[in-house]
Amino acid sequence: MKAFISVVGEDKIGIIHGVTSVLKKSSVNVLDINQTLLQNNFAMVMLVDLEKMTIDFKQLKDDLADAGKEIGVAIKIQHEDIFNTMHNI
Repeated sequence: MKAFISVVGEDKIGIIHGVTSVLKKSSVNVLDINQTLLQNNFAMVMLVDLEKMTIDFKQLKDDLADAGKEIGVAIKIQHEDIFNTMHNI
């Protein structure tokens, strides 16, 4: 199973580290990553593989939200099929 993670907030040091630390701890593999800066705003989308994940999806969602609060950014995760449905025209 795959999922998309989106991260948005003010640019600062440690955003990618904060997100990937949660993923590493949960055995979630990053398949693709795209990030950009718009003035001082950071935006990132990651495609991740959940096949070897060691926790359940809700716990990962909560852990990412907690990391986002700690870092000062918004982090959301969605199953790939939901993300694709929402972004399909």
